[in-house]
Amino acid sequence: MIVGIGVDLVDIPRFERSLQRTPRLRDRLFTPAEQTLKPHSLAARYAAKEALIKALGGSDGVHWTDIEVASEASGRPVFALSGETAATVDGRGITAVHLSLSHDAGLATAYVVAEALADTPRTSIEGGPE
Repeated sequence: MIVGIGVDLVDIPRFERSLQRTPRLRDRLFTPAEQTLKPHSLAARYAAKEALIKALGGSDGVHWTDIEVASEASGRPVFALSGETAATVDGRGITAVHLSLSHDAGLATAYVVAEALADTPRTSIEGGPE
C-alpha cells in the first residue's frame, strides 16, 4: 500500500552556485561517496532526499547524510539508508521506497513512492494516528 509520495525539482545552475558560495553544503547534505559527483548528479540527489522527506511526511528523525543515493548494477537509483533515518523509516512501517531521477534542460527532478504493508497504521505528519 502506498503511504507517501514525494517529488522535488532543482534548478541545477542555481544549485551549483549555492555549492560554490557555501562549500560546506557538500559535507552537510551528501555522504562521502556522493561528494565527488558532478553538480548535476548532486542536484538530482538533493532532489531525491527532499522527495523522500516529503514522502515520509516530514523531516523528524531524518538526517541528510543518513540518506545516500546509490545505483544498482543496472544503473537504477536506490536509497541506501543508515542511522536514525533508517530507524525512522522502519519505525513508520515502510517496507519499500521507490526512486526515479532525471536531469535535463538545467533541471533535476526526483520522484519517490513509499510503501508499507496494508495492515500498517498510517500516521500524520505530527506522528499521531490519522
